[in-house]
Amino acid sequence: MAAIRPGTSKTLLQTVRNRVRRYLRRMVGRDGFQEVDDRFVLQRGSATIQIVVRPWHRDDAVVEAIAYLTDTVPVTPELMEFLLRKNATLHFGAFGLAFDRTIVFTHSIAGRNLDYNELRATVETVGAIADYYDDHFRQGTWREA
Repeated sequence: MAAIRPGTSKTLLQTVRNRVRRYLRRMVGRDGFQEVDDRFVLQRGSATIQIVVRPWHRDDAVVEAIAYLTDTVPVTPELMEFLLRKNATLHFGAFGLAFDRTIVFTHSIAGRNLDYNELRATVETVGAIADYYDDHFRQGTWREA
């Protein structure tokens, strides 16, 4: 097996970004998302999803969908256990904490051979889970979710 080497080429990153842009236009139309710096941003219900193309290794890039849910819920051992148990039951993606203790939901997929259905499944899954749980976190009803 070949070793994974750092240094995704700029050409490959741009190719993957262009593909993501084209698929998002097909999915939500030209006005259904924004490009902010190196991110694609779109809404799914009350959740905002950011899609970022990042270097992975020489032969591939990673496409990451990130939804920032809330930073108002106290991070307690009970909440951490809840998030870890949810992670064990989810088919795609995982909950986590950003550097500022914001609860996030993310899912990543390889970019080089990305197809429309993969990106659509990622966006829809991250959007649905984030939209559902952000309301519960903000309302304090996450224990019942």
